[in-house]
Amino acid sequence: MTSATLHSDATRQQADAWRRQTSLRRFYTALGVGLLLAAMFATMWFADEANAGHFFDRLPHILDFLSWLIPKDLNDVWRALFDIASPSDRGTQEFNFPLGRVYIWDGFYIPEYFELMLTTVNVALVSTFIGFVFAVPFSFIAARNLTPSPILRLVVKRFMELLRAFPEIVIAGLFAAIVSIGPVAAIIAIGLHSIGALGKLFYEINENIDMRPEEGLRAVGANWFERVRFADLPQVLPNFMSYTLLRIEINVRISTIMGAVGGGGIGEELKLAISRGFGAKTLALVLLLFITIVLVDQFSAWLRRKLVGEQAFLMSA
Repeated sequence: MTSATLHSDATRQQADAWRRQTSLRRFYTALGVGLLLAAMFATMWFADEANAGHFFDRLPHILDFLSWLIPKDLNDVWRALFDIASPSDRGTQEFNFPLGRVYIWDGFYIPEYFELMLTTVNVALVSTFIGFVFAVPFSFIAARNLTPSPILRLVVKRFMELLRAFPEIVIAGLFAAIVSIGPVAAIIAIGLHSIGALGKLFYEINENIDMRPEEGLRAVGANWFERVRFADLPQVLPNFMSYTLLRIEINVRISTIMGAVGGGGIGEELKLAISRGFGAKTLALVLLLFITIVLVDQFSAWLRRKLVGEQAFLMSA
């Protein structure tokens, strides 16, 4: 048998293997899509049964909700956002602002909604700070290359898994029964979940650090705390700050949801506006929340670029 024949047979076998692999991949893809569609339709069917058959009946009315949400006069959104009186009310004073004319009773003041938005942001900041403070030491203990004790690593990892296993709303419901509803319960719930989430991200970073500085300090007799402080922490701190800033963005959104279930802040006011049918007020609060999240996102992105570096930031984006 010539070499040309052997080469032709090998090429044919490779082509057959490629076709079998491609066919198998297509089969698994079609099977996965089919199972996903079946699960989706089954979920919709169960939702319809749970709502006494009204789920599919109410779907065409979603446009009615949008028409209710969007007011006929956009000035109503502006007045609802700043909680100001109508122009027809007596005793109002007119001021010119870049966004149009607004009418303010007894002078300009900071609207209540802005204070509620600050409460939501404060809940996110404090809970993220709590998560960062506890996640940093836990991450060094849980890292396989930094802590020799497998039992200690196992305990810390399982503890952080426990903290992030339950949704924040479940933890908030537990602590609401202890400290009553309000921002304190929301801070505890989001802070505990942030410890587990940030701790996992941090210890995965720690397990990929350069061990040469660690080995050098160990050779001169440095203890574990000194090695972590002077050899490990300087390597990972920029990435720690990057993930912490990302967590702030996530916690702002979570704080809004927590507010809707009694955690205070803008979420509670948004829930009331929707339940009472105040379309202009609902749209104003959604607009305020959207602008706040965009500002937080842009600020954290700018700060991450300063901490991690422009090139590293673009590679991770």
